[in-house]
Amino acid sequence: MGIVIRILLNALALVIVAWMFDGISFASGTEGVLSAIWAGLILGVVNLIVKPIVRLLALPVTVLTLGIFGLIINALMLKLVDWFTPGFTVDGFFAAFFGAIVLSIVSAILNLFTE
Repeated sequence: MGIVIRILLNALALVIVAWMFDGISFASGTEGVLSAIWAGLILGVVNLIVKPIVRLLALPVTVLTLGIFGLIINALMLKLVDWFTPGFTVDGFFAAFFGAIVLSIVSAILNLFTE
């Protein structure tokens, strides 16, 4: 049951971010709800499998940039979710960059309610 809650929290966080930014959007209607749930699932998989590998490979660059490259990795992961999710759109790198920052904050706040 915990996995379902995590997926729904990821979907809710993505919907909140899409509501806040013009460059991030979901399809309308029932397709948008299904896209949000699918994007929440894909975001969980990306954060679980892909992101740690990319962070490890980019560790030297992250250390040289004092951690700022980690923000770029988060933006690239959000673009990856966009690529895998029909009905979910992230327009450009800057929308992904600022959306990833807000997504991290919103996800942290929402995860406080599940602990």
